[in-house]
Amino acid sequence: MQDLPEGLSRADHHFQITDNYLTGTRLRLRKVRDPKTNKWVVKFTQKFALNPTDLSRTMITNIYLNAIEAETLAIFEANEIRKNRYRFEFQDREFSVDMFLGDLFGLVLAEVSFETDEELDNFPPPPFAVADVTNNEIFTGGRLSELNFEEIRAEIEKSGLLSRFASKSDANEIIRETGERHE
Repeated sequence: MQDLPEGLSRADHHFQITDNYLTGTRLRLRKVRDPKTNKWVVKFTQKFALNPTDLSRTMITNIYLNAIEAETLAIFEANEIRKNRYRFEFQDREFSVDMFLGDLFGLVLAEVSFETDEELDNFPPPPFAVADVTNNEIFTGGRLSELNFEEIRAEIEKSGLLSRFASKSDANEIIRETGERHE
């Protein structure tokens, strides 16, 4: 995505998420803060694709932690991702739209869940999506935690993810605009 979808702004309600991916594992420590209430939730999560060639179907196991448990796990070496997560309703589906911060500032991803394989297989990409990265391993959280925006930009250019745009200059403009810093 180039930015938040039309109808959604940075001032809208969102959750602040910090993910720490434990090096060399499929595990993460996720801290979620609601800025409205200043309430925190901490989860220890394992997330992986059952079939490594189909990243659209994942297994997720969450363990909710108290402060002492979270502090105990925080000692492990980890790569951090920070993002703001917005809820967005489109065509009777709720999307999670993540606007990344820090080293990944400029990256905006959206995801949606499905009850059945048939729903997933028949879902057309929404008009606000620039590219479908569902089965691109570089856009998984564990992999993103190892990269910065410039490295992702290079991967986008190399992989032709923006090939649906009429010209290379259109694709370059999207990459350039997405990477702008808004202070």
